[in-house]
Amino acid sequence: MRFLYHPDRKDMTLPGVLYALGDPVRLEIVRLLATRGEQCCAGFDFAIAKSTMSNHFKILRESGVVLTRKEGTQHINSLRRNDLDTLFPGLLNAILLAAQPLEICAAAKEAIAIANN
Repeated sequence: MRFLYHPDRKDMTLPGVLYALGDPVRLEIVRLLATRGEQCCAGFDFAIAKSTMSNHFKILRESGVVLTRKEGTQHINSLRRNDLDTLFPGLLNAILLAAQPLEICAAAKEAIAIANN
C-alpha cells in the first residue's frame, strides 16, 4: 500500500493552505466536503481527467487542508477543520462563505436552459 503524506499541524503553513484553496476546482472540493462531509474521490463529478483530480487531492492533502484515508480501494477525504481553525482562526469559514459553487460542466448548464424553455 502506498503511503499518503499528511503534514503535522506544526508543518502546515498559511501560504501552503492559501495556494491549495486558490484553485477553483480545489476550492469546490473543499466547499463540497464542508457541506456534505466525508466523500470518496469518486464521489466528485468533475468534468476533468482522473489524473488531474488526483493531483488536486494531492495538493489539498499535502497542504494539510484534507485528510485522506484508505478503505479498501477507496480514498475517503475529509476536511482537517480542527487543525485549520486552530492554526488560522476564521480563515476556512471566511473562504467558504465567499466561495460560490463552481459551474463544472457547460453542457449541464445548457441542458438546464433547454429544459426550462
